[in-house]
Amino acid sequence: MKQVVILIFFLTSINLVAQKSCEYSSNVTDSIGTYKSTKEYMIYEKNFAGNTSYIFYSLVLTDGVPTLDLQLIQKSKDFIKANCFDKDSKIFLQLNDGKIVTLLHIDQENCGSMIRDDKGFDNRILTGHFMFIKGSFEDLKNSKLNLMRIKYLTDTEDYVIKRQFQAELDNQIYEPETYFIKYLHCIE
Repeated sequence: MKQVVILIFFLTSINLVAQKSCEYSSNVTDSIGTYKSTKEYMIYEKNFAGNTSYIFYSLVLTDGVPTLDLQLIQKSKDFIKANCFDKDSKIFLQLNDGKIVTLLHIDQENCGSMIRDDKGFDNRILTGHFMFIKGSFEDLKNSKLNLMRIKYLTDTEDYVIKRQFQAELDNQIYEPETYFIKYLHCIE
């Protein structure tokens, strides 16, 4: 009996250590409803030949409906191809245990916006809101990510998810493969 109690304590303490405290960029409750959004977290960064791409995640809970907000930022002095989200866009997350979790884009077409900065760089910013499929939370909380595929309106791109990296943008250490394990509890 003593061994069972120790085993249960050990398993629950591992889960508590893995989860991070929740930091929200927005946490509002008013007469219209409730809205919580975690701070943006860098999942992917690529700097190559003067072209830079960043992907950020943010978990959102709107009146009890959990979603994943994805923001893609591209920066270049060259032409930047526009990727768009539409009702058929999806995110496919391949987990280390072999399962694939699919997130569905809300029914809203979005091709982002282009902004030119004072250094002559074009910056394309694309934001998408993706809904979790029922039952996907448990898979995401229990297994690490290793690949993300985004299906855009006219294209599909794969992104390898790293265990850990130090971002050139802000010099912070990010651990994208464990993002859902650490932060999904913030919107449950």
